[in-house]
Amino acid sequence: QVQLVESGGGVVQAGGSLRLSCAASGITVRLTTMSWYRQAPGKQRELVASITGGGDTNYKNSVKGRFTISRDNAKNTVYLQMNNLQYADTAVYYCNDYWRGYWGQGTQVTVSS
Repeated sequence: QVQLVESGGGVVQAGGSLRLSCAASGITVRLTTMSWYRQAPGKQRELVASITGGGDTNYKNSVKGRFTISRDNAKNTVYLQMNNLQYADTAVYYCNDYWRGYWGQGTQVTVSS
């Protein structure tokens, strides 16, 4: 049974930082492309960052230079380090196995201005 469990969300002031974690079971994160998506109220879910099995990364333009996706193969966990958070980053953040379509339950990130 595949499980992707996100954690690390919360409320932070603008300019602050958070690190999201996605602990995976039933899949091996280093063998697939893992992604972080987000969905703000009233908006479509959008891709924020991804990391391939080979370690190549890709970012949404508006988060480049502020967010970093990484993984710990030993812990089978993917991370999203978010710095200089802005109000527009407020959303529910979801972890995703891009190729198999598995999703986590999401974690809320709220940035106060």
